[in-house]
Amino acid sequence: MDQSVAIQETLAKEENCIICMVDLGEVTESRLLGLVECAKEHALFIYAHRRMAITGDDVSLEDIFPVSCHFEVVEVSSPDELAIVGADTRIRVSFQEEVLELLLPFGSHSRFFLGELNKAWSDVCKSSPNVPKFEWLHKHSKTTGGQAVIKKSLVPLSAKMSHLHQKTGLSRKALRPEKKGSAEEGLQSPVKVERSRGPPIPESEGGAGREGRDDMVRSSSHTPANKAQMLAMPKFGLRDNLIRCELLKNEAQYTHLQDFSFFLATYNVNGQPPKESLAPLLSCSSSPPDVYCVGFQELDLSKEAFFFNDTPREPEWMRAVSDALHPDAKYALVKLVRLVGIMLMVYVKRELAEFLSEVEAETVGTGIMGRMGNKGAVAIRFHFHNSDVCVVNSHLAAHIEEYERRNQDYRDICSRLQFRLLDPSRPPLTIMKHNVVLWLGDLNYRISDLDVDQVKDLITKKDFETLHNYDQLKRQLDEEAVFEGFMEGEIQFQPTYKYDTGSNDWDTSEKCRAPAWCDRILWRGKNITQSSYQSHMTLKTSDHKPVSSLLQIGIKVVNEEAYKKKFEEIVRTIDKMENECIPSVTLSRRELNFKDVKYMEHQTESLTLYNDGQVPCQFEFIKKLDESTYSKPWLTANPPKGFLAQGAQVDIDLEVFVNRSTAPDLNLGLQQLEDILVLHLERGKDYFLSVSGNYLSSCYGTPITTLCQLREPIRDMPLSAVRALTKGGENPEVGDKPLGIPKEMWMMVDHLFRNAIKQEDLFQQPGLRSEFQEIRDYLDTGVPDSLPGSNHSVAEALLLFLESLPEPVVPYSLYQQCLDCCASATLCKKVISTLPQCHKNVFDYLAAFLRELLKNSDHNHLDVNILATIFAALLLRSPTKQDLAEKRKAQEFFQHFLVQDPS
Repeated sequence: MDQSVAIQETLAKEENCIICMVDLGEVTESRLLGLVECAKEHALFIYAHRRMAITGDDVSLEDIFPVSCHFEVVEVSSPDELAIVGADTRIRVSFQEEVLELLLPFGSHSRFFLGELNKAWSDVCKSSPNVPKFEWLHKHSKTTGGQAVIKKSLVPLSAKMSHLHQKTGLSRKALRPEKKGSAEEGLQSPVKVERSRGPPIPESEGGAGREGRDDMVRSSSHTPANKAQMLAMPKFGLRDNLIRCELLKNEAQYTHLQDFSFFLATYNVNGQPPKESLAPLLSCSSSPPDVYCVGFQELDLSKEAFFFNDTPREPEWMRAVSDALHPDAKYALVKLVRLVGIMLMVYVKRELAEFLSEVEAETVGTGIMGRMGNKGAVAIRFHFHNSDVCVVNSHLAAHIEEYERRNQDYRDICSRLQFRLLDPSRPPLTIMKHNVVLWLGDLNYRISDLDVDQVKDLITKKDFETLHNYDQLKRQLDEEAVFEGFMEGEIQFQPTYKYDTGSNDWDTSEKCRAPAWCDRILWRGKNITQSSYQSHMTLKTSDHKPVSSLLQIGIKVVNEEAYKKKFEEIVRTIDKMENECIPSVTLSRRELNFKDVKYMEHQTESLTLYNDGQVPCQFEFIKKLDESTYSKPWLTANPPKGFLAQGAQVDIDLEVFVNRSTAPDLNLGLQQLEDILVLHLERGKDYFLSVSGNYLSSCYGTPITTLCQLREPIRDMPLSAVRALTKGGENPEVGDKPLGIPKEMWMMVDHLFRNAIKQEDLFQQPGLRSEFQEIRDYLDTGVPDSLPGSNHSVAEALLLFLESLPEPVVPYSLYQQCLDCCASATLCKKVISTLPQCHKNVFDYLAAFLRELLKNSDHNHLDVNILATIFAALLLRSPTKQDLAEKRKAQEFFQHFLVQDPS
């Protein structure tokens, strides 16, 4: 979670915390780092904090480092740390004699933090005539023990400019270590944060000062072989892509396959802390594996974890894994990634760490409204020798009848989870664009068409083959509905769910769940064989049993001498081609039409690009004059740029998707589905594509006041009439008196009131996308005669309706007033009384419905905090980006209307 909100609460109104970072140094009390800006001056604030800083009361100011010309920051990771892929970033910050060593967590947020810090530092050094005075720091000197630092910052700095270059300059080499044994050789990197006063640190002396300061941002790959290259952030052009393409085509000439062992494990721990050693799981193989991929689900089931993504379980289970790795080898942690309770860790033998690069991690939530992280996936990808590997850990939708929802979760993960690479010329990588994909997790597929006793009888007989025929995942694989191209080993172990916690007994609770193989491991790729696939019955912490798989994977290893020879040959060929040929392509079509586009429903048209020239070419959709992007916001091209070898072709998908930001103007006919795309060839000509379509108006994205005046479905009304009503005109067909609330909202709420008042996990479990589309069409057309869809789909459709409103239920103009009075129930009611009548009716109607839900909380498991968190974000939307403090105030505001009747 973003803990900068806690820092912001300690600052004055004119002071702004730009970005916050956690220091991982192993000290008695952890620290928060905040880059604070005031009057175009910056300072690094150091806070002691509790485990999770939510408000200003959770942090205490410890020290301040003014970002002046006497400030400096240098990376001091040791060569051993640099050799570990995914290692954390060790930096040293100093101001005059004050020195602080910090350990920043591996990942893009640390790179962004260092980038912002470096920018502030560079700016102050470039503007030497405007010497910062830091007068705004005086008031903070009373609250911190680091007064000496602050006082020194207030000494006039102009008199010391000449001293700066002698004493505090940084060399470019110090910031860009190129290989082991370079500028960082021999640096002492203590584990704990060390504070010291005295002479400057040797590696900070002498050098270029300002020149090297633009190189602070580190790549996500920390292997010495490519670190300098990634720090430079090169912008690859046509020539580089030509070389890359030819190398890929001729890969077999300079690589050979070598088997490496990958140990995969998945464990749904049901929110429990580690209670027993994981050695029976992780050290069950006779010889140590080369790579470990360990995934957990339901790491923490608390509301704090769900809403704030913060949990003490992460370090506990991480330690349990580290302690249980095979004792006959030493391992380095490559990367850890977590989304709420879904966590994935990858370890590699230390001697193999140098062969890993391009490590990235991503997450995607598939919970309610496609965002909540209680269900979804986390993934780690890396380049191992010359093979791209992607590891996915997912937790899919629960309940035996929800297999279609699980299929949808899988498809959402595949389409939405994308890795953004440091090479700007390469488009984001999807899961399936890897040589090897390893997929593990609680996939939640159950056993169908058998009752509990029949399932247990087959288990007793160990007739797993017959039982497997009733497995939902097997059936979906056979139908190629999901995991197309994946393999799973033969299952020769009993189902891994559900057991009484602490035992090997099947579920004896009131629900008495039927046993199922929820926990699975699959793979996709060539040259992969499975050595073992088993469950581990001795572990009894959870109601699931962990599952492991040992795979032997053929990885492409480079012969350096053959690679160099092929590389030089390709360069000579390209030199000749560049001087002789101009690229050209043929397009299969230049006009694309999208028919009957609907709200939040993807529609795709494809065209084929064929390289008919004599030379490879690079293409890209480029911006038109005076436009910020290459296309309108409802249109995307995939891929938007790429490389084509001579005689090759690529299919380009143009996708139209209308969401809440683009629907309002389309609903009123103020915008049309029309655009011209410019496809540019490097060193070649431009090609123009015409895109057109028709959009079917929807109640989604239409203002409340307009909908209240429509007694007929919106699609039955001419656009001109809807537009006139929105502008304040009258509709002669409905008379003078509008509806109290939009009929569309009444239909959904009435359906839920009559059918779902006791529905378990309402507003927390997602519906099906296909059912949402049926619900939307019914609301827009009145066909069929009754509202379709399951209770969960109707609930999600209601949330999406509220999210789509151009002006929220509480208008933007009253947003700040609501936050200011959130502590007083009386003032909150007063603000609501001033809403436009239609908006007030909607607010009161929803609040009354939610209070009815709370009366049935024993059945639906809802409480005030859950409903306030979900609905406050929709009813009180910020006109700008909402920070955590504002979210909390909005929730507090709305809670007043849930705990009592405001009338």
